[in-house]
Amino acid sequence: MDSDKVLADNASFEAKDFQETNEKYSDHEDSSSLDRVHHEGGKLKRRFSTYSIICIGFGLTNSWLGISSSLVTGISSGGPMLTIYGILIVAMISYCVAVTLGEMSSAIPSAGGQYVWTRVLAPKKYSSFLAYICGSMSWAGAIFTSASMSAALAYQVLGFWNLLNPDRARFDQWTYFVIYEIVTIILFFFNSWGKILPILGNGALYVSLFSYTVILITVLVCSRGNYQSPHFVFVQFNNGTGWKSSGIAFIVGLINPAWSFSCLDSVTHLSEETSKPRTDIPKAVLSTVTIGFVTAFTYSIAMFFCVTNLEELTNSQTGMPILDIFYQALKNRQGAVCLGFLVFLTAFGCTVACHTWQTRICWSFARDNGLPFSKYLARVDPKLGVPINAHIFSTFWVMICGIIFLVTTAGFNAMIVGTITLILGSYMVFCFCLLYRGRNNIKHGPFWLGKFGYFCNIVVILYGIFAFVFFSFPATMPVTAGDMNYFAVVFVIYVILALGYWWFPVKQWSARVNFAGGRHGEEIEFPEVCLTDL
Repeated sequence: MDSDKVLADNASFEAKDFQETNEKYSDHEDSSSLDRVHHEGGKLKRRFSTYSIICIGFGLTNSWLGISSSLVTGISSGGPMLTIYGILIVAMISYCVAVTLGEMSSAIPSAGGQYVWTRVLAPKKYSSFLAYICGSMSWAGAIFTSASMSAALAYQVLGFWNLLNPDRARFDQWTYFVIYEIVTIILFFFNSWGKILPILGNGALYVSLFSYTVILITVLVCSRGNYQSPHFVFVQFNNGTGWKSSGIAFIVGLINPAWSFSCLDSVTHLSEETSKPRTDIPKAVLSTVTIGFVTAFTYSIAMFFCVTNLEELTNSQTGMPILDIFYQALKNRQGAVCLGFLVFLTAFGCTVACHTWQTRICWSFARDNGLPFSKYLARVDPKLGVPINAHIFSTFWVMICGIIFLVTTAGFNAMIVGTITLILGSYMVFCFCLLYRGRNNIKHGPFWLGKFGYFCNIVVILYGIFAFVFFSFPATMPVTAGDMNYFAVVFVIYVILALGYWWFPVKQWSARVNFAGGRHGEEIEFPEVCLTDL
């Protein structure tokens, strides 16, 4: 095939041809192409329908829940205005992320997601190392996501206690640590049986939308006659960070909406558990952003119109400002706890989805010897239908992250920043590889947006750089040991562990020797994707 014909064929796939092109990819074609490479640990069954994949995607990202759970990290950086406009900004960027992930999932549907895309697209000389770095960042980001959600659940449990017992002393960090570990252990069991995962995924969506609706109506009805002015919600900027620059304060506060739209790649790691990944995954990731934006935007506006005392939120006695909003609206502590329990149920389902996600990344990464004990982590338990060893291993590291609670009161913020930046870092790696190879030099799938897709790739890279720089800033000034942003420390520890395993001096334990085909010869996965050699 000559170069002119390659370019002509490549250009023929545009967004308007999505439905027509989709017909070319039957269930059999997707299944056979993905099952082409044999893995010793076995394969997962294709349990998820298109609807189930969408439910899993939204059940994990759950943007309105993210706003509720992490409001404590952004309320002092600008107040209601920051959250509302922050959602608009981050949602637009998230559509670019979704398009980028959708295009890659359509072209290279694999449970490995971004690290497999990197390995396929990168120059051969550097493909293994870049894929390893991408995969390790992706898995680390998933670990921090599960950790941040367990932390949010711990804060909610103690928030209920603080709300119902306002005259009692607040708990110390050790109490948060213990509850965090208990929550993580309980959540472990919900991902230990493969047959129930689609049911849990569907249920997570229903619980989320039910909770969203009940909370929205209840708070608005109970606050009638006492609504805040539009100026308070959309215009008034309240800089309580100590930063002299309002711009820096606004940027630091974007951590809240950014966390609420993170983890969009979660459904890409279920590519080998759906029969039509080339179309199911793009639908799921774009639907996740859309549902997330609508719910988070309307929810935030409604909640802030019902605030009666912003200072009480900034200096929350419960540790969860959303509970203070419920109490201000209902004027009843028990009623506020009931609404808070709906948030808790939604967060619980979200964290179950987080564990599904982190386990699939660990399992897929282990199939390419990217982790210690990969031989065992890559196994799928034939009775349970899940990679249980990978699940145990990932959950262990989530529990280790709980130590951050014992070190600093800013542990929750460190977990959130770790989630955002590490996941974005993994996106940046494969985006750089895609642009270096050239978008016209790959055989893409049925979902492909041409020049707009190129624009989205650039946005993802710039957003990743932005997050690494600005989200590492401390949330408040002047900085103290208790409220310092410890993400830089966390990132250094990650780099030491990741590179240490890559260059481990014992060959049997060195990822540099064993990762991504090092023991199995030439890489044969998705050989038809790249139309030119690098």
